[in-house]
Order: sequence, then C-alpha cells, then structure tokens
Amino acid sequence: MATDELTSKLTRRLQIEEGAEDPVAVDVSEQQNGSEEKPKIANADSELGAKLMRRDELNEGQGERCQPSMRVFNPYTEFKEFSRSQIRDMEKMFKMYDAGKDNYIDLMELKLMMEKLGAPQTHLGLKNMIKEVDEDLDNKLSFREFLLIFRKAAAGELAEDSGLCVLARLSEIDVSTEGVKGAKTFFEAKVHAISESNRFEAEIRQEQDAKKKQAEEQKQRRAAFNDLKSAFK
Repeated sequence: MATDELTSKLTRRLQIEEGAEDPVAVDVSEQQNGSEEKPKIANADSELGAKLMRRDELNEGQGERCQPSMRVFNPYTEFKEFSRSQIRDMEKMFKMYDAGKDNYIDLMELKLMMEKLGAPQTHLGLKNMIKEVDEDLDNKLSFREFLLIFRKAAAGELAEDSGLCVLARLSEIDVSTEGVKGAKTFFEAKVHAISESNRFEAEIRQEQDAKKKQAEEQKQRRAAFNDLKSAFK
C-alpha cells in the first residue's frame, strides 16, 4: 500500500513537472496526517526515495553527474622493466589471440592460445590462469593484465608448473631481466633506475633514427627514379 501510494505520487509529480497536469492545492491537515506515514514509506522504499532526491538535485543543478574514471594506461612507463621491443612483441601476441578484437582475451581465446602453444589446459586451469592476474575481476585479460603475466614470470613469482608460467615460457618472448630487487644498496638501485631511463631514451632515439633513415632512402629512390624518367624524355 505504501509503495503504491508513493509510486502514484511520483508519477503525478513527474506529470506536473512536464506540464501534463496542473498542480492541485492540498489540504494542510491531510499533509500533517500523512507525515506520520512518511517514515514507513521511506523505510519501505528508501532506494526509490534516494533516486528521486538525486534527480531533484541534478534538475536544480546542485548535484554533479558521475563520470566513469578513464585511467590512461601507458605500458612503456608502467612496465619499465621491459624494453619497448619486448612490449611490442607482447602486444603483437595479445592482438593475435584477441579474436573478438575487443581488447580482451576471454577464457575461450586463452584456451585457443594455450592449444596453439602446445600446452592445452583444463577448464579449471584456464580459470585459475585468469584469476591470478585478473585485477578488475571481469573474468578476462586486458592488455595490462597480460603484461602482468610476464612481469610475474620475470620476477620469479609464478610456480613452474602453473599455466601462466608455461604461457610465458612458450611465448618466445625473452623476459629475462635483472630488476631492482637484486640491488644490494640504495645507490645500486638508483644507478639501475638511471640506466633503465637511459636505455628507454636510447630505444626511442634508435626508432627515430630508423624512421629518418627509411625516409631518406625513400627520398633517394624517388630522386633516382625521376632522373631515370627525365633521361627518356
């Protein structure tokens, strides 16, 4: 009864806001009598009341609409223990088995991956593989979670007989690297961090130099072709 009465009031209130009906004066004594039932109504349908209050705040400009957080993921800065070349190889492998092209590897796609690698897993084994790195608990692997597999493998955090360890070992991506964990002193850790930064910058420069060289070769081939073309005129 209380829920039906509240629903009726909400429907009428929305019709008045939209101009479909004119507001009607209400007897004050009736409001006072009804005020005794408000706690019961609120308890009976507190969720609906909260939604109505939220809607009123938005209409009056008092509340702010919640936007989903859009965290920008940069694998090169977050996974500094790997070179750019290694990360590109991992990305290539990830996209190869992302049959749905939705930027995720689900259980069936992981099943196909392990079969292609020659290490088929049971249904429970596949679920455990995803569970070990599934940080957002969506039962599938994002590219970041895929990279976590190789981070754990490089750090020796995976059991030798685990499916993830087998995946990392058979992927033909060399993730052998000595991290800061092996540094004996703070100074050695700082030197390691600086060398990692320098290596990252050197890789970027090498990529830029390779692109410049390729552009220069294309320019030279184009000039030679034009010279040859003009010779026949």
